[in-house]
This record gives sequence, structure tokens and C-alpha cells, in this order.
Amino acid sequence: MGFIKVENLSIDLGEFHLVDIDFEIKKGDYLTIIGPTGSGKSILLETIAGFYKPKKGRVFLEGEDITNLPPEKRNMSIVYQDYVLFPTKTVFENIAYGLKKKINDKEEIKKEVTQIAEILNIAHLLHRKPDTLSGGEQQRVALARALVVKPKLLLMDEPFSALDVKTRENLRNLVKKAIEKYETTILHVTHDFDDVWNLATKILVMRNGKILQKGDINDIFYRPSINFVADFVGTNVLEGEIIGKEDGLSKIKVGDCILLSIDDSENNNNYNKSNKDNNIDKNNNVKLSIRPEDIIISKNPINISARNEFKCKVKEIKKIGNLVYLILNIGGTPTKCILTPNALSQLEIKEGDEVYAIIKAINVRIIN
Repeated sequence: MGFIKVENLSIDLGEFHLVDIDFEIKKGDYLTIIGPTGSGKSILLETIAGFYKPKKGRVFLEGEDITNLPPEKRNMSIVYQDYVLFPTKTVFENIAYGLKKKINDKEEIKKEVTQIAEILNIAHLLHRKPDTLSGGEQQRVALARALVVKPKLLLMDEPFSALDVKTRENLRNLVKKAIEKYETTILHVTHDFDDVWNLATKILVMRNGKILQKGDINDIFYRPSINFVADFVGTNVLEGEIIGKEDGLSKIKVGDCILLSIDDSENNNNYNKSNKDNNIDKNNNVKLSIRPEDIIISKNPINISARNEFKCKVKEIKKIGNLVYLILNIGGTPTKCILTPNALSQLEIKEGDEVYAIIKAINVRIIN
């Protein structure tokens, strides 16, 4: 049994339901829970914390059934988006609040508070009150208060979402350092894929109170199990037919294009055994996944080792944040790729232009 195991968990809140939630993770895992707003991510987190009583199902921690234990008996800490600090207490007093219920020795409390404050770079703030701190500093205090009691499980509900981009990046680095020191297992609800890419060892994708897919980065972002997951994480899905082999690679016809993939390649060490489970063979209709960042764009043919290179038309150019998305027509399928604004300017690409799309065979994944 995993370190934390959720088994057939269902919740009925009248207007919202969690349905047959089932997953487990190992000690030291960092699980991120993603999905659109209203998926039930926060409710799942708070049910594990003990704030809601399940209609059915069980929650286990280190093999112990904790389904009916009150929150204070579960040895878990939770960090929210809005810090929830005591405004009249100092930073030291906020961090020490839960620790005082476990330790009576004042010197030991001081030692523990100072240690976590140094790890999170807030030791110089211990005398201050929360209203004199920035948002990033307040969140570090909230995180320190949660970690100092050495919980078996740390739950985080969008802890970085109210912070600016640079502060989020700094805090992610500090979180990595802190959880390594405290050997903490994490469940983290987030809408920010940077959290997922930088922190997660495992991922759950939820929608309408159900888990749609669970796995690691490779499973979710490179081998989405259904079109909704692919669309949600921004992965291109193309439909094609395996028509044979070429140099040990699978040869797939997508519209009027031919793509080569290492998947289902008997002679390649990167062959993914999941393809055997999917019974992929010659002359099968399949779906392919290609990440937008794995497509190289050029105005002219280029001599590199990539096995897939073909001309295609730029259907649309979209600027989103600090990135530019080109929508290409690959084999009759709209396909996203990513450029920086500077790269777009240097290439002088406009809508309607023909460009060369280059994709390595290792980046063309067969997903069913």
C-alpha cells in the first residue's frame, strides 16, 4: 500500500460530487492536482485533510485508515492561497503556533523556528508582523508554520497563485529546498503548469469531480489518455495510420504527411512498453501526441538529424503572454507550435506563409 492511499472516495455536497476517487503515492512524492475550475480539486484536498466526511470510500496514511479521524489527529498541514496568518502575532509566533502544542521546551522551539526560517530566507523577519510583509514573505511564513511541525503530509491549495511570476519562481526553489530537508510528501492543487513542470513527481488530472488521468510528467503531457486531457495540457493530437517501418521506426500516415516515431520500434531502447498494452501493430489507426515546444520551425530546409521534416502552411498566429503560438496545418490537422516573439520577428513569419516543421522521431508519441 502507498504512503497515502485514497480508495473509491465519493463526496456528496448537494451541488457538487466527487466520484470514485482512487489513487496512491509513495513517501516523498510531490503530487500536483490539476484541472479546470470547479473540478473538485480543493474539495479532494480538504476531504483528505478531514474537513469533509466521505459518502463512501476510505483514506489511508502509512497503511492506517484515517477516514474517520478528525483533522487535528491526521498529522497533516495545509497551506492556502491567502496565507491565513495571525495578524497580531509576530512572524516567530506565527511559525511557532503549532509547534507549541507538540514541544514544551522554549529553546527547542526557538531552534526549530530559526532553522525553518533560515531555509525559507525569513530569519530576518521573525520580529515583524504579517501586515508589514510582502505577499511572498507572508506565504513563506505560512509555509514555515506548516513545515515546522514536520507533518506526514503537506497539503497546498494554490499557494503561489496570488504572487507575481518572479516571486513564484523563487518560492518554488525554496519549497524544493525545504521539502528535501524535511522529507515531506506533498499534495498540491494548482492551475500553474510551471508548478507541475518544476515540482511534480506525480500528477492527477480532474474534471467534474472525477480523475481523468494519473501518472508522471511523461504520461500526462506526452501521452494524454483522452482528448480533453491533451487539450487541457496543450498537447497536439493527430490521427493517423501505421503503414509500416523505416529504419526500425514506425511509419505513420497523417493526411498527406508521413511521420516517423520511435514508438513500437523493436530496436530502440526508448520503446515504451505501454504501446504493447495498447496492441499497436502495422496498419492500425492510431493517435499521435506532439508537444508544441518539440516542433522546430524554419523558413528553409535545414540539415539536422530529425527524421520528420515537411512543408506546411501557417494558419494562424496567436500571442499569449510572452510566447507566440503558430497554428500549422500538418496533414490536414491544426497543430500548435511555440516561438518567442523575437524568433517570430527574426523568421519574419506571417499568417499564410509556408514554413518547414521539423520534429524528432523521439518526440512523436503513439498514444493509442
